[in-house]
Amino acid sequence: MPRTALLVDWVQTLFERQFPHREIHIEAASADASFRRYFRVRLPDRTTRIVMDAPPEKEDCRPFVRIASLFRDAGAHVPEVLAEDLTQGFLLLSDLGDKTYLNALADPKAAPGLYRDATSALLAIQLSSRPRVLPDYDRDLLHRELALFPDWYLTRHLGLTVDATLQRTLDSVFATLLANNLQQPRVFVHRDYHSRNLMVVDGGFPANPGVLDFQDAVYGPLTYDLVSLFRDAYIGWPEEQELDYVIRYWEAARQAGLPVPADFHDFYRDYEWMGAQRQLKVLGIFARLCHRDGKQNYLKDMPLVMAYLRRTCQRYGELRPLARVLDRVENAATDVGYTF
Repeated sequence: MPRTALLVDWVQTLFERQFPHREIHIEAASADASFRRYFRVRLPDRTTRIVMDAPPEKEDCRPFVRIASLFRDAGAHVPEVLAEDLTQGFLLLSDLGDKTYLNALADPKAAPGLYRDATSALLAIQLSSRPRVLPDYDRDLLHRELALFPDWYLTRHLGLTVDATLQRTLDSVFATLLANNLQQPRVFVHRDYHSRNLMVVDGGFPANPGVLDFQDAVYGPLTYDLVSLFRDAYIGWPEEQELDYVIRYWEAARQAGLPVPADFHDFYRDYEWMGAQRQLKVLGIFARLCHRDGKQNYLKDMPLVMAYLRRTCQRYGELRPLARVLDRVENAATDVGYTF
């Protein structure tokens, strides 16, 4: 039986006692960059639920269930798991609505309040952190993510050859980035804390934002989620505005007792270098989504990610060898029709 039919049958069974002989409407809600799909269930009493469809041979629902509980206990607003079938890969969740931060931020006047709530939720998650609860965001994982850039972006997407000289440059810069990333204080890390995974919920923090897509959370560098939020692949801000948001976070984190550097300049360097790691990873992931999974819509988001990366690499002497690589990349991208 096709998965959609299995899902419909599961949902009908869940609600047959509550709504006997009544039709349950199920419609597509969204899909993400993984193999997961989401459906909105419209019940006869006019309430709604969300069904996550995570094919068990591709995805594991158990981390979602466990981390939902962990983040809820921290004070974040995450979906409640109402029913589960881990064998089939189905979860019934509370519905956090359909208005993402990305949609809401089309009105720039909404940004300060939305980001204030998102920062409060992030601080709540970070303050609940403790070791040996989530997988470590260790050197091997961070390096595997960096390797996506040469493997998928340079080689597969742009058709470049990574020769020995280029590989030495990448290895050297990657080692420099990792040394910084790994010396940062460690907290719970959502890993995709950005405008497509934050939902606008009325009432301000702690109701707002609704937090989604946290199943890959780890224990790692403190600045990772912050740079996901303010150097978002899907929406950008002038750096002076970004600086204001980051300073507000840093001040709140210090007051809350998180182990951020006492000097903001040191903190901002860590933030930018963490951002470089993430941006290299994201460029590789977007290329992989296009060429392996046929999701070409992510190509339009590459220029903003590249702009963040170039700005950071041009700013710090240790990263300028990568800036020179990116100059070559820009020429190659123009040759194949991708402009930055």
